[in-house]
Amino acid sequence: MTRAVKSLSLIAASVVVFALAGMVLAVGWFSPSADEVARIPSPQGELEAVLIEVNGGATTSFAYEVFVLPRGTKQVSHRVAYLYGAARNSNAYGATLRWVSSSELEVEFEKAKLAQVEQPVTDVSGRTVRVALRSGVTDLTAPSGGMFYNLRGRQ
Repeated sequence: MTRAVKSLSLIAASVVVFALAGMVLAVGWFSPSADEVARIPSPQGELEAVLIEVNGGATTSFAYEVFVLPRGTKQVSHRVAYLYGAARNSNAYGATLRWVSSSELEVEFEKAKLAQVEQPVTDVSGRTVRVALRSGVTDLTAPSGGMFYNLRGRQ
């Protein structure tokens, strides 16, 4: 092999390595974040409803996942509802969790691009919980922007 061909091969290999490294870093830097933005105890205190805000980046809207967990549980599992593009008012993203009773949870929001209850009736730690979505509820006290952004104090 000539010296020129060796140099071109080395340059091409370097370009491929740097491109792959850049792709790996980009995936790590731009992966969606998932942050707990609300945790509401049930009236009797044995369960908690948890709202997770998923931020996919500037070209997507926020997604919201709702979980019902035994009190004090940190690991979220048992997703009962999902919302995409949900808003509490014309400037505030998100949803509000409200226990109607010790066995009924409502997820309130003004509007959403997608809203679905995945488990309308669920059993958590021997307790049966009914989950419902309630659209058309405007929360004028909710601050503008995403819920996690507001929890951090708009840093």
